[in-house]
Amino acid sequence: MKIAIVGTGYVGLVSAACFAELGHEVIGVDIDAAKVQMLESGKSPMYEPGLEELLKSGLKTGRLTFTTKLEEALPHVKIVFSAVATPPGEGYKADLRAVFIVAETVAKFANHDVLFVNKSTVPVGTGEECEKRIAKVLKDRGVQFHIPVVSNPEFLREGMAVPDTMMPDRVIVGVNDTNGSRELMEELYRPITRVGKPLVFMSRESAEIVKYASNAFLATKISFINMLTGLAEATGANIRDIAKGMGLDNRIGPKFLHAGIGYGGSCFPKDVKALLATAQEYGIPMPIVEATDTVNQLQRKRFIEKVLQSLPKKSHVGVWGLSFKPKTDDMREAPSIDVLKALFDAGHSVTAYDPVATEKAKPHLPASTQYAESPLEAAKEADVLLILTEWDIFRGADMHELKSVMKGKDIFDGRNIYESKDVTDAGLKYHGIGVPSSL
Repeated sequence: MKIAIVGTGYVGLVSAACFAELGHEVIGVDIDAAKVQMLESGKSPMYEPGLEELLKSGLKTGRLTFTTKLEEALPHVKIVFSAVATPPGEGYKADLRAVFIVAETVAKFANHDVLFVNKSTVPVGTGEECEKRIAKVLKDRGVQFHIPVVSNPEFLREGMAVPDTMMPDRVIVGVNDTNGSRELMEELYRPITRVGKPLVFMSRESAEIVKYASNAFLATKISFINMLTGLAEATGANIRDIAKGMGLDNRIGPKFLHAGIGYGGSCFPKDVKALLATAQEYGIPMPIVEATDTVNQLQRKRFIEKVLQSLPKKSHVGVWGLSFKPKTDDMREAPSIDVLKALFDAGHSVTAYDPVATEKAKPHLPASTQYAESPLEAAKEADVLLILTEWDIFRGADMHELKSVMKGKDIFDGRNIYESKDVTDAGLKYHGIGVPSSL
Protein backbone atom coordinates (compact mmCIF):
# COMPACT_ATOMS: atom_id res chain seq x y z
CA MET A 1 0.00 0.00 0.00
CA LYS A 2 1.17 3.53 -0.72
CA ILE A 3 0.98 5.89 2.26
CA ALA A 4 2.27 9.31 3.27
CA ILE A 5 3.43 10.27 6.74
CA VAL A 6 3.51 13.99 7.48
CA GLY A 7 6.07 14.91 10.10
CA THR A 8 9.43 13.16 10.37
CA GLY A 9 9.95 13.67 14.06
CA TYR A 10 10.31 10.81 16.47
CA VAL A 11 6.95 9.12 15.80
CA GLY A 12 6.73 9.93 12.10
CA LEU A 13 10.21 8.81 11.15
CA VAL A 14 10.06 5.57 13.12
CA SER A 15 6.63 4.80 11.64
CA ALA A 16 7.80 5.58 8.10
CA ALA A 17 10.91 3.42 8.35
CA CYS A 18 9.03 0.51 9.91
CA PHE A 19 6.10 0.59 7.46
CA ALA A 20 8.61 0.56 4.60
CA GLU A 21 10.35 -2.42 6.18
CA LEU A 22 6.97 -4.17 6.34
CA GLY A 23 6.59 -3.82 2.58
CA HIS A 24 4.56 -0.64 2.15
CA GLU A 25 5.60 2.27 -0.06
CA VAL A 26 6.04 5.27 2.20
CA ILE A 27 6.51 8.95 1.45
CA GLY A 28 7.78 10.95 4.41
CA VAL A 29 6.78 14.62 4.33
CA ASP A 30 8.40 17.43 6.28
CA ILE A 31 8.53 21.20 5.76
CA ASP A 32 12.19 21.30 6.89
CA ALA A 33 14.17 21.01 3.65
CA ALA A 34 17.48 20.50 5.44
CA LYS A 35 16.01 17.65 7.45
CA VAL A 36 14.59 16.02 4.33
CA GLN A 37 18.01 16.27 2.67
CA MET A 38 19.61 14.62 5.71
CA LEU A 39 17.05 11.80 5.63
CA GLU A 40 17.57 11.27 1.92
CA SER A 41 21.26 10.74 2.64
CA GLY A 42 20.38 7.97 5.09
CA LYS A 43 21.16 9.85 8.30
CA SER A 44 18.73 10.03 11.20
CA PRO A 45 18.41 13.37 13.05
CA MET A 46 17.87 11.50 16.33
CA TYR A 47 19.44 8.59 18.15
CA GLU A 48 17.22 5.53 18.29
CA PRO A 49 18.61 1.98 18.17
CA GLY A 50 17.96 0.31 14.81
CA LEU A 51 16.32 3.35 13.20
CA GLU A 52 19.15 4.46 10.93
CA GLU A 53 19.60 0.93 9.64
CA LEU A 54 15.91 0.75 8.67
CA LEU A 55 16.13 4.21 7.12
CA LYS A 56 19.01 3.16 4.88
CA SER A 57 17.27 -0.11 4.01
CA GLY A 58 14.06 1.67 2.99
CA LEU A 59 15.95 4.15 0.83
CA LYS A 60 17.92 1.37 -0.84
CA THR A 61 14.79 -0.60 -1.76
CA GLY A 62 12.99 2.53 -2.92
CA ARG A 63 10.06 1.87 -0.61
CA LEU A 64 10.94 4.94 1.47
CA THR A 65 11.20 8.42 -0.02
CA PHE A 66 10.97 11.95 1.36
CA THR A 67 9.62 15.27 0.15
CA THR A 68 8.80 18.73 1.43
CA LYS A 69 5.56 18.93 -0.55
CA LEU A 70 2.50 17.03 0.62
CA GLU A 71 0.63 17.97 -2.56
CA GLU A 72 3.17 15.95 -4.57
CA ALA A 73 2.60 12.86 -2.44
CA LEU A 74 -1.22 12.98 -2.28
CA PRO A 75 -2.08 11.71 -5.79
CA HIS A 76 -0.24 8.45 -5.12
CA VAL A 77 -1.44 7.41 -1.64
CA LYS A 78 -4.44 5.77 0.01
CA ILE A 79 -3.64 6.89 3.56
CA VAL A 80 -2.14 10.08 4.98
CA PHE A 81 -0.80 9.94 8.53
CA SER A 82 -0.46 13.11 10.56
CA ALA A 83 2.53 12.65 12.87
CA VAL A 84 3.29 16.30 13.55
CA ALA A 85 4.14 17.69 16.96
CA THR A 86 1.41 18.61 19.46
CA PRO A 87 3.43 20.52 22.08
CA PRO A 88 1.91 22.00 25.23
CA GLY A 89 0.14 25.26 24.57
CA GLU A 90 -1.70 27.68 26.83
CA GLY A 91 -2.80 25.99 30.04
CA TYR A 92 -0.93 22.83 28.97
CA LYS A 93 -3.54 22.12 26.30
CA ALA A 94 -2.12 20.35 23.26
CA ASP A 95 -1.28 22.82 20.51
CA LEU A 96 -3.14 21.37 17.52
CA ARG A 97 -2.33 23.99 14.90
CA ALA A 98 0.01 21.71 12.97
CA VAL A 99 -2.55 18.87 12.96
CA PHE A 100 -5.23 21.14 11.55
CA ILE A 101 -2.87 22.52 8.90
CA VAL A 102 -2.14 18.98 7.72
CA ALA A 103 -5.85 18.10 7.62
CA GLU A 104 -6.74 21.24 5.65
CA THR A 105 -3.80 20.74 3.27
CA VAL A 106 -4.96 17.21 2.52
CA ALA A 107 -8.44 18.51 1.78
CA LYS A 108 -7.04 21.33 -0.35
CA PHE A 109 -4.95 19.13 -2.66
CA ALA A 110 -6.65 15.73 -2.62
CA ASN A 111 -7.78 14.51 -6.05
CA HIS A 112 -9.33 11.25 -4.85
CA ASP A 113 -10.72 9.58 -1.72
CA VAL A 114 -8.07 9.25 0.98
CA LEU A 115 -8.00 8.19 4.63
CA PHE A 116 -6.66 10.74 7.12
CA VAL A 117 -5.09 9.15 10.21
CA ASN A 118 -4.09 11.02 13.34
CA LYS A 119 -0.91 9.37 14.66
CA SER A 120 -0.03 12.36 16.80
CA THR A 121 -1.12 12.40 20.42
CA VAL A 122 -4.27 14.53 20.37
CA PRO A 123 -7.07 15.19 22.88
CA VAL A 124 -10.51 13.70 22.48
CA GLY A 125 -12.58 15.58 19.92
CA THR A 126 -9.63 16.35 17.63
CA GLY A 127 -10.77 13.88 14.98
CA GLU A 128 -14.21 15.46 14.88
CA GLU A 129 -12.70 18.93 14.46
CA CYS A 130 -10.42 17.67 11.68
CA GLU A 131 -13.42 16.24 9.84
CA LYS A 132 -15.24 19.57 10.10
CA ARG A 133 -12.26 21.46 8.71
CA ILE A 134 -11.78 18.95 5.91
CA ALA A 135 -15.46 19.15 5.00
CA LYS A 136 -15.31 22.95 4.83
CA VAL A 137 -12.29 22.95 2.51
CA LEU A 138 -13.85 20.34 0.24
CA LYS A 139 -17.10 22.33 0.11
CA ASP A 140 -15.22 25.51 -0.76
CA ARG A 141 -13.49 23.59 -3.56
CA GLY A 142 -16.80 22.25 -4.79
CA VAL A 143 -15.64 18.60 -4.66
CA GLN A 144 -17.00 15.58 -2.81
CA PHE A 145 -14.05 13.37 -2.02
CA HIS A 146 -14.43 11.00 0.91
CA ILE A 147 -11.77 11.86 3.55
CA PRO A 148 -12.73 10.23 6.87
CA VAL A 149 -10.58 10.75 9.97
CA VAL A 150 -9.22 7.83 11.99
CA SER A 151 -7.34 7.82 15.30
CA ASN A 152 -4.32 5.51 15.49
CA PRO A 153 -2.28 6.53 18.56
CA GLU A 154 1.31 5.40 18.98
CA PHE A 155 2.68 3.65 22.07
CA LEU A 156 6.41 3.83 21.42
CA ARG A 157 9.04 3.74 24.13
CA GLU A 158 12.08 5.80 23.29
CA GLY A 159 15.03 3.45 23.02
CA MET A 160 12.67 0.62 22.01
CA ALA A 161 10.69 2.36 19.29
CA VAL A 162 11.59 0.02 16.42
CA PRO A 163 10.60 -3.24 18.17
CA ASP A 164 7.56 -1.50 19.66
CA THR A 165 6.42 -0.63 16.12
CA MET A 166 7.25 -3.96 14.51
CA MET A 167 5.97 -6.11 17.37
CA PRO A 168 3.51 -3.97 19.37
CA ASP A 169 1.48 -5.11 22.37
CA ARG A 170 -1.56 -3.90 20.46
CA VAL A 171 -2.56 -1.55 17.67
CA ILE A 172 -5.43 0.78 18.58
CA VAL A 173 -7.62 2.15 15.78
CA GLY A 174 -10.50 4.54 16.38
CA VAL A 175 -12.99 4.49 13.49
CA ASN A 176 -16.36 6.22 13.29
CA ASP A 177 -16.66 5.90 9.50
CA THR A 178 -18.32 2.77 8.07
CA ASN A 179 -17.30 3.26 4.46
CA GLY A 180 -14.05 1.35 4.05
CA SER A 181 -11.82 2.92 6.72
CA ARG A 182 -11.62 -0.22 8.84
CA GLU A 183 -10.73 -2.35 5.83
CA LEU A 184 -7.89 0.00 4.83
CA MET A 185 -6.42 -0.09 8.34
CA GLU A 186 -6.69 -3.88 8.39
CA GLU A 187 -4.79 -4.05 5.11
CA LEU A 188 -2.12 -1.64 6.37
CA TYR A 189 -1.47 -3.60 9.55
CA ARG A 190 -1.78 -7.09 8.05
CA PRO A 191 2.00 -7.72 8.27
CA ILE A 192 1.69 -7.21 12.03
CA THR A 193 -1.60 -9.03 12.66
CA ARG A 194 -0.27 -12.03 10.70
CA VAL A 195 2.16 -12.70 13.55
CA GLY A 196 -0.62 -12.60 16.11
CA LYS A 197 -0.51 -9.01 17.33
CA PRO A 198 -3.98 -7.63 18.15
CA LEU A 199 -5.60 -4.92 16.05
CA VAL A 200 -8.23 -3.37 18.31
CA PHE A 201 -11.03 -1.28 16.82
CA MET A 202 -13.09 1.16 18.85
CA SER A 203 -14.72 4.55 18.49
CA ARG A 204 -12.47 7.44 17.54
CA GLU A 205 -13.18 9.19 20.84
CA SER A 206 -12.17 6.11 22.83
CA ALA A 207 -8.95 5.75 20.87
CA GLU A 208 -8.07 9.40 21.45
CA ILE A 209 -8.43 8.90 25.20
CA VAL A 210 -6.58 5.56 25.33
CA LYS A 211 -3.18 7.14 24.65
CA TYR A 212 -3.49 9.76 27.38
CA ALA A 213 -5.00 7.26 29.81
CA SER A 214 -2.20 4.75 29.23
CA ASN A 215 0.57 7.26 29.77
CA ALA A 216 -1.13 8.80 32.80
CA PHE A 217 -1.55 5.37 34.38
CA LEU A 218 2.10 4.43 33.83
CA ALA A 219 3.18 7.81 35.19
CA THR A 220 0.97 7.17 38.22
CA LYS A 221 2.76 3.87 38.94
CA ILE A 222 6.09 5.72 38.84
CA SER A 223 4.83 8.48 41.13
CA PHE A 224 3.25 5.97 43.50
CA ILE A 225 6.50 4.12 44.15
CA ASN A 226 8.39 7.42 44.33
CA MET A 227 5.87 8.69 46.88
CA LEU A 228 6.86 5.80 49.15
CA THR A 229 10.59 6.59 49.01
CA GLY A 230 10.30 9.30 51.64
CA LEU A 231 8.60 6.90 54.03
CA ALA A 232 11.19 4.22 53.29
CA GLU A 233 14.06 6.58 54.05
CA ALA A 234 12.43 7.83 57.24
CA THR A 235 11.85 4.32 58.60
CA GLY A 236 14.93 2.48 57.37
CA ALA A 237 12.97 0.42 54.87
CA ASN A 238 14.26 -0.39 51.37
CA ILE A 239 12.15 0.71 48.41
CA ARG A 240 13.64 -2.05 46.27
CA ASP A 241 12.22 -4.68 48.60
CA ILE A 242 8.88 -2.88 48.75
CA ALA A 243 8.67 -2.69 44.96
CA LYS A 244 9.60 -6.37 44.62
CA GLY A 245 6.98 -7.39 47.15
CA MET A 246 4.35 -5.37 45.29
CA GLY A 247 5.42 -6.37 41.78
CA LEU A 248 5.20 -10.11 42.42
CA ASP A 249 1.45 -9.67 42.73
CA ASN A 250 0.32 -10.36 39.16
CA ARG A 251 -2.47 -7.83 39.57
CA ILE A 252 0.18 -5.13 39.97
CA GLY A 253 3.25 -6.36 38.07
CA PRO A 254 6.85 -5.16 38.46
CA LYS A 255 7.06 -2.71 35.56
CA PHE A 256 7.20 1.03 36.32
CA LEU A 257 7.83 0.39 40.02
CA HIS A 258 11.47 1.42 39.87
CA ALA A 259 12.06 4.34 42.21
CA GLY A 260 14.19 7.27 41.12
CA ILE A 261 14.15 11.01 40.55
CA GLY A 262 10.94 10.99 38.54
CA TYR A 263 9.85 10.68 34.95
CA GLY A 264 10.73 13.04 32.10
CA GLY A 265 10.68 12.84 28.33
CA SER A 266 8.35 13.89 25.57
CA CYS A 267 5.27 11.94 26.66
CA PHE A 268 4.58 11.48 30.36
CA PRO A 269 4.93 15.12 31.53
CA LYS A 270 3.11 16.51 28.49
CA ASP A 271 0.35 13.91 28.35
CA VAL A 272 -0.41 14.01 32.07
CA LYS A 273 -0.86 17.77 31.94
CA ALA A 274 -2.83 17.61 28.67
CA LEU A 275 -5.21 15.02 30.12
CA LEU A 276 -5.80 17.30 33.10
CA ALA A 277 -6.44 20.24 30.78
CA THR A 278 -8.96 18.25 28.74
CA ALA A 279 -10.75 16.99 31.83
CA GLN A 280 -10.96 20.54 33.13
CA GLU A 281 -12.65 21.63 29.90
CA TYR A 282 -15.36 19.05 30.53
CA GLY A 283 -15.60 19.83 34.25
CA ILE A 284 -14.31 16.38 35.24
CA PRO A 285 -12.05 16.28 38.33
CA MET A 286 -9.00 14.01 38.16
CA PRO A 287 -7.34 14.16 41.58
CA ILE A 288 -5.23 11.03 41.06
CA VAL A 289 -3.70 12.42 37.87
CA GLU A 290 -3.11 15.76 39.59
CA ALA A 291 -1.27 13.97 42.40
CA THR A 292 0.84 12.07 39.88
CA ASP A 293 2.14 15.32 38.43
CA THR A 294 2.69 16.88 41.88
CA VAL A 295 4.63 13.89 43.23
CA ASN A 296 6.84 13.80 40.17
CA GLN A 297 7.84 17.42 40.61
CA LEU A 298 8.45 16.94 44.34
CA GLN A 299 10.61 13.87 43.73
CA ARG A 300 13.03 15.83 41.60
CA LYS A 301 13.05 18.67 44.11
CA ARG A 302 13.80 16.27 47.02
CA PHE A 303 16.80 14.85 45.19
CA ILE A 304 18.19 18.29 44.39
CA GLU A 305 17.78 19.46 48.00
CA LYS A 306 19.48 16.33 49.34
CA VAL A 307 22.47 16.84 47.05
CA LEU A 308 22.80 20.56 47.77
CA GLN A 309 22.65 20.02 51.54
CA SER A 310 25.62 17.65 51.35
CA LEU A 311 27.90 19.87 49.25
CA PRO A 312 30.58 22.17 50.65
CA LYS A 313 30.79 25.59 49.03
CA LYS A 314 32.13 25.68 45.47
CA SER A 315 32.17 21.94 45.08
CA HIS A 316 32.95 20.19 41.82
CA VAL A 317 30.27 17.71 40.78
CA GLY A 318 30.57 14.83 38.35
CA VAL A 319 27.39 13.87 36.49
CA TRP A 320 26.71 10.60 34.71
CA GLY A 321 23.78 10.75 32.30
CA LEU A 322 21.98 13.71 30.74
CA SER A 323 19.14 12.30 28.59
CA PHE A 324 15.83 11.68 30.32
CA LYS A 325 16.28 7.91 29.93
CA PRO A 326 18.84 5.52 28.42
CA LYS A 327 19.00 4.54 24.73
CA THR A 328 17.93 7.99 23.56
CA ASP A 329 19.39 11.46 23.16
CA ASP A 330 16.06 13.10 24.03
CA MET A 331 16.45 15.95 26.52
CA ARG A 332 12.79 16.91 26.83
CA GLU A 333 11.92 17.30 30.52
CA ALA A 334 15.18 15.57 31.46
CA PRO A 335 15.92 15.77 35.22
CA SER A 336 19.49 16.79 34.40
CA ILE A 337 18.25 20.18 33.23
CA ASP A 338 16.84 21.09 36.65
CA VAL A 339 19.65 19.41 38.59
CA LEU A 340 22.49 21.17 36.77
CA LYS A 341 20.76 24.54 36.93
CA ALA A 342 20.38 24.16 40.70
CA LEU A 343 24.05 23.18 41.08
CA PHE A 344 25.30 26.22 39.17
CA ASP A 345 22.84 28.53 40.93
CA ALA A 346 24.35 27.32 44.22
CA GLY A 347 27.88 28.17 43.04
CA HIS A 348 29.14 24.70 42.13
CA SER A 349 30.86 23.48 38.96
CA VAL A 350 29.95 20.43 36.87
CA THR A 351 31.60 17.99 34.49
CA ALA A 352 29.08 15.72 32.77
CA TYR A 353 29.16 12.63 30.60
CA ASP A 354 26.47 10.99 28.47
CA PRO A 355 27.09 8.24 25.88
CA VAL A 356 24.98 9.85 23.12
CA ALA A 357 23.12 12.95 24.33
CA THR A 358 25.91 15.49 24.89
CA GLU A 359 25.31 17.56 21.75
CA LYS A 360 21.54 17.56 22.22
CA ALA A 361 22.05 18.48 25.89
CA LYS A 362 24.28 21.52 25.45
CA PRO A 363 21.54 24.01 24.46
CA HIS A 364 19.50 23.00 27.54
CA LEU A 365 22.25 23.18 30.15
CA PRO A 366 24.21 26.07 31.74
CA ALA A 367 26.93 27.39 29.48
CA SER A 368 29.61 26.72 32.10
CA THR A 369 28.98 22.97 32.06
CA GLN A 370 32.09 20.97 31.17
CA TYR A 371 31.72 17.76 29.15
CA ALA A 372 33.82 14.62 29.42
CA GLU A 373 34.66 11.90 26.92
CA SER A 374 34.25 9.06 29.42
CA PRO A 375 32.57 8.34 32.76
CA LEU A 376 35.88 8.35 34.65
CA GLU A 377 36.88 11.68 33.12
CA ALA A 378 33.60 13.18 34.37
CA ALA A 379 34.27 11.85 37.87
CA LYS A 380 37.88 13.05 38.03
CA GLU A 381 38.50 15.28 41.08
CA ALA A 382 34.75 15.40 41.77
CA ASP A 383 33.61 16.04 45.31
CA VAL A 384 30.36 14.23 44.51
CA LEU A 385 29.13 12.02 41.68
CA LEU A 386 25.50 12.06 40.55
CA ILE A 387 23.84 9.29 38.51
CA LEU A 388 20.99 10.89 36.55
CA THR A 389 20.40 8.39 33.72
CA GLU A 390 20.60 4.60 34.02
CA TRP A 391 22.79 3.90 30.99
CA ASP A 392 24.14 0.33 31.00
CA ILE A 393 27.71 1.60 30.75
CA PHE A 394 27.39 2.98 34.28
CA ARG A 395 26.10 -0.27 35.81
CA GLY A 396 29.41 -2.05 35.37
CA ALA A 397 31.61 0.75 36.69
CA ASP A 398 34.63 -0.34 38.71
CA MET A 399 34.03 1.28 42.10
CA HIS A 400 37.66 1.03 43.20
CA GLU A 401 38.79 2.74 40.02
CA LEU A 402 36.09 5.35 40.52
CA LYS A 403 37.32 6.07 44.05
CA SER A 404 40.87 6.48 42.78
CA VAL A 405 39.89 9.39 40.49
CA MET A 406 37.36 11.16 42.73
CA LYS A 407 38.31 13.79 45.28
CA GLY A 408 35.28 13.11 47.49
CA LYS A 409 33.46 9.91 48.38
CA ASP A 410 29.73 10.59 47.91
CA ILE A 411 27.70 8.98 45.14
CA PHE A 412 24.10 10.09 44.74
CA ASP A 413 22.39 7.40 42.70
CA GLY A 414 19.27 9.01 41.27
CA ARG A 415 18.33 5.80 39.46
CA ASN A 416 19.16 3.17 42.10
CA ILE A 417 21.42 1.23 39.75
CA TYR A 418 23.92 0.24 42.47
CA GLU A 419 23.77 -1.81 45.62
CA SER A 420 24.98 0.08 48.66
CA LYS A 421 27.46 -2.66 49.63
CA ASP A 422 29.20 -2.59 46.25
CA VAL A 423 29.82 1.12 46.69
CA THR A 424 30.83 1.07 50.36
CA ASP A 425 33.20 -1.88 49.88
CA ALA A 426 35.24 0.41 47.62
CA GLY A 427 35.42 3.08 50.32
CA LEU A 428 32.74 5.32 48.85
CA LYS A 429 29.52 6.60 50.40
CA TYR A 430 26.20 5.62 48.82
CA HIS A 431 23.03 7.70 48.70
CA GLY A 432 20.13 6.09 46.83
CA ILE A 433 16.43 6.86 46.50
CA GLY A 434 14.32 5.21 49.18
CA VAL A 435 17.14 2.89 50.27
CA PRO A 436 19.35 3.06 53.37
CA SER A 437 22.34 5.32 52.78
CA SER A 438 25.82 4.28 53.91
CA LEU A 439 27.29 6.21 56.78
